[in-house]
Amino acid sequence: MRRLSLLLGLGLLTGCAGGHPGKYVVFFTQNSTQLDTPAQTVITQAAQRAVSTHARVRVEGYAAASHDLSADELLAIDRAKIVARQLAVDGVDASRISQQPRGPLNNENGSLASRRVEIEVGGR
Repeated sequence: MRRLSLLLGLGLLTGCAGGHPGKYVVFFTQNSTQLDTPAQTVITQAAQRAVSTHARVRVEGYAAASHDLSADELLAIDRAKIVARQLAVDGVDASRISQQPRGPLNNENGSLASRRVEIEVGGR
C-alpha cells in the first residue's frame, strides 16, 4: 500500500512539473476505472489550467496488454472517457476535449505506465 501511495504521489508530481508544463498524468489501479483522490487532484489541476488559458485538451487512455486485447482497448477507452467527463465537470468546455485510446503495448503489461491517462492542455 505504501508503494502504491508513493507511485500515486509521483503521478501528482508528474502532473504538476516536468518537461511539459501542460501535461498531466492520471494513474489507475489495475483493471480499474475508478478515480481516487490523487487522480481527482491531477484532473482538477489540468482543468484549472485549461479553463484559465481557454486551451484545447487531449486525453489519451492506456491499458495493459493481456490475453483479451479487445477488453484492454475498452478499458483504455473507458479510462479516457471518465477523465474527459471529469474535466467537463470541472469546467472545461466539452467541445475543447478530444479523447484518444492507445492500444496496449506488450512491453507495458501490468506496469504502472499501462494504467494511465495522459492529459495534455494546449496540445495538438
